[in-house]
Amino acid sequence: MGGGASGQKSKTHDDSGKKQNTQKSMRSQGLVDSYKQDVSKALEKYQVLRDLDVFVLDNSIRESTVGQLRGHTLESKWQIYEEVKKCGFKNTIVASFSHMTRVDDIFIKELKEKGEDPEGLWAFSEITEGAKNRVPDTENVPVGIRKLQPAGLYSVIFEVDLGDGVYDFDNFSIQDLCELLNKWNNWCFENLSPKAKVMYSFRDLPDTMPDHSDRVFDVVSYLADLPADRRPFGLMFEEPRGKSLPEECGMWAKYIRKVMTDHGWKGHLLVHVHEKFGYCDATALHVLMDGADGIWASVCAEGASMGNAPSCVTLINLIRLGNKKVLDKYNCTYLRKAAINVTKISTGKDPHIKQPVFGARATDFVFGLKPEEFDLASFFGEKAPVRITTMASKEMIQARLINLFGEDPQFTLELAHEMKELILEDLRTGRREEYMSMLGLAMLFDRAGGSLNQQMRDAMDEFQLKGPHAANLLAEVRKIWDEWDLKDKVQGDEMLQFDSFYNGFMAPYFSCYRCSDTKKALAAIDMDADGSVDWNEFETYLKWALHQYPNIADVDELLDVTFQKGLIPAMQDEFLKKK
Repeated sequence: MGGGASGQKSKTHDDSGKKQNTQKSMRSQGLVDSYKQDVSKALEKYQVLRDLDVFVLDNSIRESTVGQLRGHTLESKWQIYEEVKKCGFKNTIVASFSHMTRVDDIFIKELKEKGEDPEGLWAFSEITEGAKNRVPDTENVPVGIRKLQPAGLYSVIFEVDLGDGVYDFDNFSIQDLCELLNKWNNWCFENLSPKAKVMYSFRDLPDTMPDHSDRVFDVVSYLADLPADRRPFGLMFEEPRGKSLPEECGMWAKYIRKVMTDHGWKGHLLVHVHEKFGYCDATALHVLMDGADGIWASVCAEGASMGNAPSCVTLINLIRLGNKKVLDKYNCTYLRKAAINVTKISTGKDPHIKQPVFGARATDFVFGLKPEEFDLASFFGEKAPVRITTMASKEMIQARLINLFGEDPQFTLELAHEMKELILEDLRTGRREEYMSMLGLAMLFDRAGGSLNQQMRDAMDEFQLKGPHAANLLAEVRKIWDEWDLKDKVQGDEMLQFDSFYNGFMAPYFSCYRCSDTKKALAAIDMDADGSVDWNEFETYLKWALHQYPNIADVDELLDVTFQKGLIPAMQDEFLKKK
C-alpha cells in the first residue's frame, strides 16, 4: 500500500516536471519567434543600401587639407587627384575660392591646360560677396563663381546658411534668400555654361532643424519648383561637428527627400559627416537609408576636427551588405590603397593602425584561420597577416612562421604549441613583448627550442632600426666589438674568437670562461656553428633588444637586455635540446 502511494507520488512528480519543462520550452520558443521577427523587421531598412545607386562626389583634395598643419602644395593636389581618379570617381571637388590667390587658383588653371574633362570638376562658392548688418550683398557676383569662368568650369556648390548665426531673417526673408539663390543659379547657366550643374549645400542643419526646419523645407520647395532646364543638380548637407545622432541626421534626409518627391524633383541628395564621438560612419549609412542617395567625402578619414566619414569605409559597407551597383560603378578594390595614399600625402604618415578598412590591422586574422563571410583582405587582393597574440592558436603560429620564413620541417604544431606556452609564460612573469614582426617571431621560435634557419637570419640582417638613438647605441656596441677585434689573430673578418667575445661582452653575466654555462651560452650565439661569434649573429640579438625595448637608455642597458632576455634564455633552450 505504502509502495503504491510512493510510486503514484513519483509518477505525479515526473508528470509535473515534464509539464513545467514543456511550458518553459513553449515560452522560449515564443521568445525565439518574437526575436527573429524583430530582428528581421529591424534589418529590413538595410535593403535600401543593397539596392542604392550611390553618387560619390569626392572631396579628398579639399577635405584632407582642412585643419592640417601642412597645407597642400600644387604637387600634392595633383597626387590626390590621380588617386581618386583610380577609384573611378567621376565627380571631384577641386577648389574653394576667396579673394586671395590660393593654390586652388593655380590648380584649376593646370587642370584646364592638361585637358581634364570639366564635366565632373566642382568648386565651392559663397552666395554673397559679404553681409552688412547680417543682410547679404545681393548685387555683386560672388568671387567663387567669377573665378570659374577663366578656368572653363561650370559645376558649382553654393554654401547656404539658414540658422540665425549668419543672416538676420527678420530683415532678409527666406523668400529674399530663395530669389538670391535663383539669381546666381541663372548666372551660372548664362555665364558659365548652358550645361551648368549647380548644387546647394546646407552647412548648418544641426543649428537650423530643431527650431527652423520650415526654412529648410521652404528653400527646398522653391528650388524644386524651378523650371526643369534650370533646376539644380541636387542638394547637399553636412553634420559639421559630429554631435548629431544617426537617427537625427536620418530624419533630416527623410524630410528633405519627402519635399523633393512631393514636388516631383528627383535630384541628388548628398551627405557629409564629421567625426567627434564615434558616430560618423554609422551616421552616413543611416542618412543613405533614410533618403540621401550620395555622399561627398574624402576617400580617407583626414579632415576638419577629428576627420570625416571616409568614402572608402562607406562604400565597403555597402558592398559588404550586398550592393552590386557600387562594384560596377567604381574601382572598389583600389579604395583601400587610395585611402592609405591620400592619408600619407596629406599627413606624411600612414593611417592610424586601427582605422577601419584601410588601417594596417584592418585585414588581420585575430582569433582563428577561418575567413570571414566578407573578407576584407581577399577583397583588396591582400593576404591577411595572422596576428600573433595570446589568442593565437598553434595553427596560427605555424601559419605565420611559414608565411614569413618559408617551409621548414621545424615548423611543427608541437613547436608552435611550445611558442604559445612561452607567450603565456612571458606574461605571467611580467615580460611584455611582441611576436608579430620577423624579429619578434624568430626570437620566440629560438627561445622555444627551434634553430634559426637561413631565412630567419637573412630577415634579421635586413631589419632596420627606427630612430637615431637606437642606431647610435648599436654603433657604440660595434665600437667595443672593433676594439676587441684588434686583439684577435685575424682582424677585420667580422668575427670574434670566443675568448675575445667573453672578455668583451659576456664576463658580467658568466663567472668564468671555461665553465659549462659559458660554453652553452657561446654555443647558443654561434648560430652557424663555426667556432666563433659572427658580428651578424650578435647583432641579431642586439637589434631584437632595441626593437622589443625601445626605451633602452644606454649601452650598458642594451647589453643587459640582450643577455638577460635574449641570449641567456636562448642558452637555456640550447641546453634543453642537448639534454
